[in-house]
Amino acid sequence: MDALREDIDRLAAAEPEVRADAEDSVHQMRVATRRLRSVLRSYGKLLAKKPAAAMGAELKWLAGLLGEARDAEVRADRFATLLADHAERADPAELDAVTARLVDAERERYRAAHDEVLTALDGARYRALRDELSRWRTDPPLRHSRADAAAPDVFREVLRRDLDRVESLIRAEPTVDPLERVELLHDIRKSAKRLRYSCEAAQQVLGDDAADRGVRAKKLQTVLGDHRDAVESHDAILHRAAEAAAAGERAGLYEALAATEDAAAGRELSRYPATAAALFGAAVITG
Repeated sequence: MDALREDIDRLAAAEPEVRADAEDSVHQMRVATRRLRSVLRSYGKLLAKKPAAAMGAELKWLAGLLGEARDAEVRADRFATLLADHAERADPAELDAVTARLVDAERERYRAAHDEVLTALDGARYRALRDELSRWRTDPPLRHSRADAAAPDVFREVLRRDLDRVESLIRAEPTVDPLERVELLHDIRKSAKRLRYSCEAAQQVLGDDAADRGVRAKKLQTVLGDHRDAVESHDAILHRAAEAAAAGERAGLYEALAATEDAAAGRELSRYPATAAALFGAAVITG
């Protein structure tokens, strides 16, 4: 399984960068971990059930640790960019106070979360995971019943299943309560990402059809990811605004930042219908 080996290599290559706190290193290790989890889910029928489930659980644990650090890093950068765009119109004292609550606080959260990641990387649980992945790289626990299955047939089955999952969620989206829509859109994004990774794993065998579908899935993933980021940023800003108001601080700049993020979420959401439709504009994968 080439995709499995490549993602194991990505994770191993990211580890020393994370230890050195290199730029974007946590993101790269998190992506490698997520890709591995996605491959396990999509191609799970090829693997022995118990070791695959155990590996999935350990990768979920690692992804959770990396996610805490990465989310704080993303929020800090996003808040810094927003404040830079509003700096000329803001009162300097208010700008400093808001920067402390938004940017500085998130950077401190990143440092604390990164320390937890480093502790985990030095621990026995991660070493066991790394050693097991090293074994999987050359000897994954394949199911004997599927070992002789033709690769094109396996990939087509996986891609059809992953595509059907995205389509069922997209069809359900117009019927949900507006309060549930944000979470369903997030589920659509995650399913599109899973389809993307499946397509990337399959494109050497299935060729242009899989590659094209993967590109379309990535576009949908990106649109909904940007929407999610704006929504979460908007909510976090309003939460910090409430804390500031309770402390007797001015809230005007928070309101302006929240309005900017609300508009950004609306712009991304307006792109969603066409991007979703485009995913199914590619020809059905037949090999």
